[in-house]
Amino acid sequence: MKSFIIDGKALTTEDAFHDHFASTFGFPHYYGRNMNAWNDWMSDQCLAHCMILIHIENVRIFRKQMPQLFSALVDSSAFLNWRATSEGGDPLIALSYFN
Repeated sequence: MKSFIIDGKALTTEDAFHDHFASTFGFPHYYGRNMNAWNDWMSDQCLAHCMILIHIENVRIFRKQMPQLFSALVDSSAFLNWRATSEGGDPLIALSYFN
């Protein structure tokens, strides 16, 4: 399992969220910068690394400033795991954060 640390303090806008993930995971310049594109690129990352751990530091700040985006991150991660496990595979993403 490969681990990545995401700083919730950096996720203050939707653009900042996509910038931070694109930089952290090496998404290409043509990354679509929306949650559908995030799902596609994270699927590719997960398949390349088997399973990844995303540890979110300062999650309270992220959750308070961008509650809908925080929910989208959790829901998208759950969706990727559901899709993988419903096809007989293993989960792809583990989220780690402390409220």
